[in-house]
Amino acid sequence: MMKQTLKWSVWALAMALPLAAQAHKMWLVPSATNVSGADPWVTVDAAVSNDLFYPDHMPVALDRVAITAPDGQTVKAENALTGQYRSVFDVHLTQQGTYKVAAVNGGLFASYEQDGQKKRWRGEPADLAKNIPAGAKNVDVSESISRVETFVTNGKPNDAALKPSGKGLELVPVTSFTDLVTGEAGTFQLLLDGKPVSGIKVTAIAGETRYRNAQDEVDVTTDKDGKFTFNWPHAGMYWINASTQDSKSSIKQAKVRRLSYSATLEVLPQ
Repeated sequence: MMKQTLKWSVWALAMALPLAAQAHKMWLVPSATNVSGADPWVTVDAAVSNDLFYPDHMPVALDRVAITAPDGQTVKAENALTGQYRSVFDVHLTQQGTYKVAAVNGGLFASYEQDGQKKRWRGEPADLAKNIPAGAKNVDVSESISRVETFVTNGKPNDAALKPSGKGLELVPVTSFTDLVTGEAGTFQLLLDGKPVSGIKVTAIAGETRYRNAQDEVDVTTDKDGKFTFNWPHAGMYWINASTQDSKSSIKQAKVRRLSYSATLEVLPQ
């Protein structure tokens, strides 16, 4: 029961996180983004918090986490643990190349009136029909797709793990995700359902926000090819976010589809 409650709490929060300015942010932070050696490991923290990157609100449900290895195959998290404020797990980097660690949330949210009372429901598409009573009035259904990612490279980067799924908002590198340094621009491409999307605001916020009086966010907008560029003000871990909504849900009852993408990227000193 606790796992199910956590799962839907995180999902509900993802529904409420369309904008980077929202207080709570979901993130994955690896202990390192570039590793080498005979038997490397990284530890990943996964949480939702007010301050980046300090767990102070709730953990990310581990059943939502997927790790893609450099050969494109899925590998399991090891030594996983969920605490009060964060989940923690290890990734054993047995292959050379780039790993993608992602937490994907999705589902439906419905509001309706029954016997003069307003009610709400959230859950999986397959469960919608049986949870909206016959005769319900003013039924309003929306879909949410939220993707949170981070990346780790063992040795030389590659892109097999970075192949887009073609669903929702996704990010592909022009500059390698794990080769970002101050003084050099980082360029990326934002996709919506596998195609470049223009005119979307993308926000970058450096970590350690608890030690600042302001978010100090940097905003850019995707161009006609879905590309955008950040010039990093200093080294450190950054949380980037983009969101949008449309009416292109694959669920016929859903009038609105809300989409969000976030990633944690490390920028190293030059």
